[in-house]
Amino acid sequence: MSIRAMVMAAGAGTRLRPLTDRVPKPMVPIANRPVIEYTIQNLKKHGVTEIILNLHNHPEQIRNYFKDGSKWGVHITYSYEQKLLGTAGGVRKAAHFLNKGTFLVMSGDGLSDINLTDLVAFHRDRKSIATMAVKNVDSKFDYGVTLTNAQGRIRQFVEKPHWGDIFSDQVNTGIYVFEPEVLKRIKPGRVTDFGHEVWPGLLSAKKRIFGYPTKAYWCDVGNLNEYRRAQKDMLDNKIKFSLPGNQIRKGIWIGKGVRIASHVKLEAPCVIGENSVISKGSLIGAYTMIGHRAQIGEGSILKNCVLWDDVKTERHVRLENCIIGHQAVVSESICLYEGSIIQASR
Repeated sequence: MSIRAMVMAAGAGTRLRPLTDRVPKPMVPIANRPVIEYTIQNLKKHGVTEIILNLHNHPEQIRNYFKDGSKWGVHITYSYEQKLLGTAGGVRKAAHFLNKGTFLVMSGDGLSDINLTDLVAFHRDRKSIATMAVKNVDSKFDYGVTLTNAQGRIRQFVEKPHWGDIFSDQVNTGIYVFEPEVLKRIKPGRVTDFGHEVWPGLLSAKKRIFGYPTKAYWCDVGNLNEYRRAQKDMLDNKIKFSLPGNQIRKGIWIGKGVRIASHVKLEAPCVIGENSVISKGSLIGAYTMIGHRAQIGEGSILKNCVLWDDVKTERHVRLENCIIGHQAVVSESICLYEGSIIQASR
């Protein structure tokens, strides 16, 4: 598709703290890749190669990782926000890039394999000026709730409703298609939100706005529970992205340069990142993700854990249902259980 896209990457990620104290939310790893990387991959898959990212929190980490995007077969430019402008305000700041024609807006912390080609075709077939992808979910309170008619036209919308406001199980995924005229409805330099201002404004103005129902996988990786769910779903093949490394046997993926000592037990499904070392007598349990360059000490037991890059566990460490941040060291013989999160001290 010869259209452009903006991927929202400026959020502070407060609901993911302490994971986002030193890492921007879009760079939080899912199966050893930043969550935003899957969005870039999906855009490329559907022929969208001109992409802009807005930045604010730890911007250098995103720039240094993606650079100009050529590694992924796309061209990436950046829009830095010294002060956060809100979802719509950030898009308005990038109007010079987006006002060439129909454009996509996607969330940098949303994990989805949505068919973007079908989404844009739906938008154009209905001569819509604004289309949001909507999905039926059980939990609605964290998302905008949308009601559409039989043709998909949006008839009602409430952002993050209370109990009495729920009228539908269709929620806003934060995946949008817009025509440039929408940009004119957003005042430049002002903090503006799509959910609270732009969508309700378009609705009250009786503009042609539609909801595209999708059954594709979608997870808003905005809190710790959803972050854990996304990891598990990747290992359960619920989403159409490949896992990194070689599958040495069913459900076990090993990266390049991994060294595994004798008497190590690997339980499926699990992923071990590149150049990691698993010392003798260790157990890597099911639903464990080990990042790149990890060092797992002798006799360690890891079950249902997520270890980021450059983590070191010393001898006889036991971890269950834990998240260990980049470069953290877990001391010898320590046991950590149920929801523990460890960050490096520096």
